[in-house]
Amino acid sequence: MKKTFLAVLALCMFSVGAAAGEKPVVGLVMKSLANEFFKTMEEGARKFADEDGTFTLIPVGMNSETDIDTQVNAMENFITRGVDMIVLAPADSVGLVPSVKKARDAGILVVNFDVTLDKEALVANDLPQDFLFVGPDNEEGSERVGDFMAAKLGRGAKIIIIEGNPGADNAKQRKAGFMKTVEKYGLELLASTTAHWETEEANTVMTNLLTRYPDVQGVMCANDSMALGVVKALEAAGRINDIDVVGFDNIGACQELIRDGKMLATVDQFGPEMAANAIKVGFRILGGETLDGWIKTPVAVVSAQDFIRK
Repeated sequence: MKKTFLAVLALCMFSVGAAAGEKPVVGLVMKSLANEFFKTMEEGARKFADEDGTFTLIPVGMNSETDIDTQVNAMENFITRGVDMIVLAPADSVGLVPSVKKARDAGILVVNFDVTLDKEALVANDLPQDFLFVGPDNEEGSERVGDFMAAKLGRGAKIIIIEGNPGADNAKQRKAGFMKTVEKYGLELLASTTAHWETEEANTVMTNLLTRYPDVQGVMCANDSMALGVVKALEAAGRINDIDVVGFDNIGACQELIRDGKMLATVDQFGPEMAANAIKVGFRILGGETLDGWIKTPVAVVSAQDFIRK
């Protein structure tokens, strides 16, 4: 919370003189800084800004994954200050579209990254359906890590899906990828429910699901923060060795769990470079290029094999 408060305070103190100074100003709007993935994203963006030296970066994060108002307020503050570019990872794919429209109407370039804005909401707000998005194929990533689990468990295995925030398009896309695996391998889906990207909620959800479905063999988590909660629940129930878990994000804490055999795999979407890549694309547009549609960034499955020390 302190980090988020300081980021917002820095934004509010940002002077008109700086906005009109030599360096362009980039506002970075991220999701929850309680999530290790976004902490590393912020670190990567700051490192890029420091090394590049040609622009001023103002990063803002949320207190939790459902703290949508903080993102809306950050957008409003960036619009009021007249920054040159806003790079946005929306926590709600519909709810942030009006703020994007307002920024665009104020002449501010907005680059959508990490989570796609909702296409119907874009059109409803007189924005192009192919609004520029810089980010990974979430459906592909979840399908690939789901297939990795299914290949180990075999056809007909009993699994549970822990979904992300229902308001985020990447949550929908990751579930869609997992469902492709379910269909391909004839898996038995015991339950599919949200934990809103949060560790503690996932812990509670998984604890309850274990009681209801003690024969579960695998759990597909739409992000690594929830995977941490699931692993915690399995450890408490003494089931860590007989239920496989996969996640999405490749955060450091889950890398350790994979090394220790407590998680099967995760998806690397290269978080430290993600915001920096979006900023780079934004400067290409400010430099005169016309870009729209989807600029795809990579995903890769990470398993124990990747950590074998040679």
